[in-house]
Amino acid sequence: MSKSDSPIKLEGLSKPRGKRWDHLELLERIDTSGSISAAATAMGMSYKAAWQAVESINNLSREAVVIRQPGGSTGGGTCLTDYGRRMVATYRQLEQVWAAVPASIGRTMDDFNQYYSMSRRFDMQTSARNQFLGTVRSVTKGAVNAEVILDIGRDEELAAIITNDSADHLGLEVGSEAYALVKAQWIILTVEENMKTSARNRLTGTVVRCQEGAVNAEVVIELPGGKTVASVITNESVKTLGLKEGVRASALIKASHIILAVAN
Repeated sequence: MSKSDSPIKLEGLSKPRGKRWDHLELLERIDTSGSISAAATAMGMSYKAAWQAVESINNLSREAVVIRQPGGSTGGGTCLTDYGRRMVATYRQLEQVWAAVPASIGRTMDDFNQYYSMSRRFDMQTSARNQFLGTVRSVTKGAVNAEVILDIGRDEELAAIITNDSADHLGLEVGSEAYALVKAQWIILTVEENMKTSARNRLTGTVVRCQEGAVNAEVVIELPGGKTVASVITNESVKTLGLKEGVRASALIKASHIILAVAN
């Protein structure tokens, strides 16, 4: 398995911490049942949380892990791709090997547990709803800031504006991997194909989920290739734009609203 697939964390997967679910188990149950709803129910997980987990996994993988199947007499469903099945099998094997590592080191290092627990605190967690793994295509520096173009696959790219110091600190260079993090509240939606805006980034796809709450709604757009982008807008905006499943829409993202991160 390539380094690019490492974002699906091994730590804590086999035993959820708090509300951290076992995403590998979710994938296995989806593959068995052919249904995200059935897999979520079996795990005591909400349907929304299951979909968010699947969308996050797809966004952080070079290839689609879970895909939708066209509706038919059974109404369609979801399944793992061959790539997804191989990924899950590989990680399960790695889990078995990894489980024996602490005990093995502990036999030769009396205070291993103390320092191992400390190192676990550095595992990155983020509240950003949208996370994309990509490859740096270019880094253009100005007097203070740098424009970083990130290739996230399928001819889609994101442009981010960060300081030159941040670009140097992250070690960003052409060909290196980086993560683009975008909060759902920072994304503007439009159904106008030719509307001109100052937003540097435009991701266009099809609305696959629109869940309204008391005031706001979460709208999820699926891009070509299976990646998704989620936005939180008002219920009134949903009605004004006529957003619903199947509608073509674009997500507009300012370059300054994209946070870049790299793996240690």
